[in-house]
Amino acid sequence: MIDNTTFGNLTALYHTFGCKLNFSETSTVARLMSGRGVRRVQPGETPDIIVVNTCSVTDMADKKCRQTIRSLSRRYPDAAILVTGCYAQLKSGEVASIPGVSVVAGNDQKLRLPEFLDDFLATRRPSVTVTPSKELKEFMPSCSRGDRTRYFLKVQDGCDYFCSYCTIPFARGRSRSGQIDSLVEQAREAASEGGKEIVLTGVNIGDFGKGREDSFFDLIRRLDEVEGIERYRISSIEPNLLTDEIIEWVAESKRFMPHFHVPLQSGDDDVLALMRRHYDTSLFRSKMEKIRQVMPDAFIGVDLIVGARGETPERFENSRKFVESLPISRLHVFPYSERPGTRALSIEHTVSQEDKHRRTSVMLGISERKLEGFASQFIGTVRPVLIEHQRPGHPTAGFTDNYLRVEIDGAEDIDNVIAPVHIDSVMPGGEALKGHLAR
Repeated sequence: MIDNTTFGNLTALYHTFGCKLNFSETSTVARLMSGRGVRRVQPGETPDIIVVNTCSVTDMADKKCRQTIRSLSRRYPDAAILVTGCYAQLKSGEVASIPGVSVVAGNDQKLRLPEFLDDFLATRRPSVTVTPSKELKEFMPSCSRGDRTRYFLKVQDGCDYFCSYCTIPFARGRSRSGQIDSLVEQAREAASEGGKEIVLTGVNIGDFGKGREDSFFDLIRRLDEVEGIERYRISSIEPNLLTDEIIEWVAESKRFMPHFHVPLQSGDDDVLALMRRHYDTSLFRSKMEKIRQVMPDAFIGVDLIVGARGETPERFENSRKFVESLPISRLHVFPYSERPGTRALSIEHTVSQEDKHRRTSVMLGISERKLEGFASQFIGTVRPVLIEHQRPGHPTAGFTDNYLRVEIDGAEDIDNVIAPVHIDSVMPGGEALKGHLAR
């Protein structure tokens, strides 16, 4: 018989960096730990175990992970620190050398963290278990549960694109996907627990089903039939994989929200070619216009990298003009960060840190204007809002169907409920709306 209380009544602190995929996987790790007798640390308690799920998308992400691990080690010197995620996968030796780290586990080893913890507690010997990137082939299912109002369901992992600036294929391995039947069952479980909204996550979710006969379109049609789930959101999807068929179907679906997150990365075709992206600005524009045509109220978030190698002043200006012309809702702007081992390092033209900062400010200004303009058009309307669990000291808030955050008067006693909310005003910059329950 399996002993489900291996670790007695130990407490754990979980710290997650990076993408929604990481949050989903951390939640799964926490559930596994709970099944072995580990409970989440409560305010005022000292954790016995610390799990850090890292990110390595930029040099700054690496730095933040290192700083956090060192800080946690100093604050909780007696805690066993378990580090996993992309930074642990790519730089395991560097992570292992940080004082206080007990376990380093690569991306495909996350679900074995209870096993590694068991070994460490028995021997007090630190360990490093990392699978070479080329051997990362298994799909590890995960779904966040109970951490927040929205659930995050992992449907895909890895990437085959090898964009010139990116290390994710090395950190996550090749593209692979979950099975549709299994994912539908996980959605049903989320519904049975009271879940109302699920965000579909992955590294390159539009690539779902690659190498099989099914596709991402097949997946979303099946998920749309799950009773109890009232909302789905599609996390970041590559523009070349966001087909008109998917856009048109979302516009008519019962449960998929008018909300898209699409990476552009540059609004200049020469830079896109240097980045080894799989589309040009013409295709990207056609997707934005298609969304706006069939879903005028849709929220469209767009990722953008500024200051990449090869982005001359003329190419940046092209990118700025292109972004200005797009019918989008907001930009997520990232200054280019050089990553070891990437093809981008062979591109000759470099951008100074000063120019990166300036260009970032320019694009953030465009984003603020677009977001405020998009949000303002809904003043005086009523939108369905999923009211989130209220946090002490914070206003009651939630997100509209089209992903606008609303602070709500008169909703203090309800959460995890989709309620009609009258939009009263837009806060500066469009970051949030003010509203009240529509009676």
